[in-house]
Amino acid sequence: MRIALVTDYYLPTLGGVQTAVRALAESLRAAGHEAIVFCPLAAASPDPGVVGLPVSGVFRPDGYPFAWSPARLRTVLRREFAERRIDVVHTHSEMFAALGAVRAADDLGIPVVHTMHGRIDVYTRNVLPLPSVTTVLLAFLHGRQVSAAGIRVAADAPYTRTRTARRMWRVMLAQSRASAHVVVPSEHFAAKLVDRGVRTPVTVLTNGIEPSVLDTIGTVPARTLHADEPLRVVWVGRLSPEKRPDVLVRAAHDFPSGVHVDVYGDGVARSAVARAARGADVTLHGSTPHDQVLAAMRSAHLLVSSSFDFDNQPMVMLEAIASGLPVLHCDPDLAEVVPAGAGFLASTPDAAGLAAEVRRLRADPGAITRASEAALAARSRVEQPTDALLDVYRSVRTG
Repeated sequence: MRIALVTDYYLPTLGGVQTAVRALAESLRAAGHEAIVFCPLAAASPDPGVVGLPVSGVFRPDGYPFAWSPARLRTVLRREFAERRIDVVHTHSEMFAALGAVRAADDLGIPVVHTMHGRIDVYTRNVLPLPSVTTVLLAFLHGRQVSAAGIRVAADAPYTRTRTARRMWRVMLAQSRASAHVVVPSEHFAAKLVDRGVRTPVTVLTNGIEPSVLDTIGTVPARTLHADEPLRVVWVGRLSPEKRPDVLVRAAHDFPSGVHVDVYGDGVARSAVARAARGADVTLHGSTPHDQVLAAMRSAHLLVSSSFDFDNQPMVMLEAIASGLPVLHCDPDLAEVVPAGAGFLASTPDAAGLAAEVRRLRADPGAITRASEAALAARSRVEQPTDALLDVYRSVRTG
């Protein structure tokens, strides 16, 4: 098959969607299919399998190139899809690259599969300036491309109580309705989508790690923490408010001696995180090549995921499992990502809860080893589900 993977976020910018789309493209190609990534880029990609899309010259939310304008995107993508004889369009975002793909696919009669990677209600609340105002404009522009007519979002769930949140949930529901099939990486987010009104067929499929990354990680032994060495904690991701990196660095002030934290990533919250980290045993590495991040994970004892009520299925958690790295997380919803026995849930989703769990683990090194062994035993769980996704593609082509 010839598959167009369309996303508003891609390498070299940081984020789980970028990592997931790269992994999917590699896995589809390894299975003998043609997978072309279409995305906004600040500069042309050296990868012939990546096609840059038109971008705004003035607007860069969260530092990302912003696909624009809707009319240009639709025209460019319609031409590309036709010339490349695309069989399936697979969108990975709810912004204008993906919207242009939906319109272009509709023009050409190509089925669309959409992966719902994350909670744009939380993302826009944390990243956009004046979200109560700017989300009105965003929803209006989205509705010009994909109709939300007739969609009503009830306010009876904790995540839809505010008008701004409901506005963004209407966007997610409209995007789902415009697709032939919706893929969701986690059961917890799929349940929320169905509960809020998604009626398009939904399939839960893990994002998965591509073969090259599994090869890079290689065979690793279970972690052991000796009494005379520091407990090495890593945090990996986009330094953005919805990821809550500040919660970890605040917790680090209350970690016992013999604990060191390495933070890998960059973003709009870098200055705030740096201020919060002053005086704690924390090193901020900034944006770091992926192979170096994987090497850091192989030598660490614990990955911390500090997000709460935002993440769907963090790619970094899958990479940790593949590395045999135990995971400490704040969000109960993310327990489904972590194999049984391979991680720890903080008693409370705040700095105090993280600090208490790290103190316990520093005093009980055997818990680190047991969790690492459980992660390594479940490594096959994080492989790309390529065959299952191809079944979804085939279903929309014949349906």
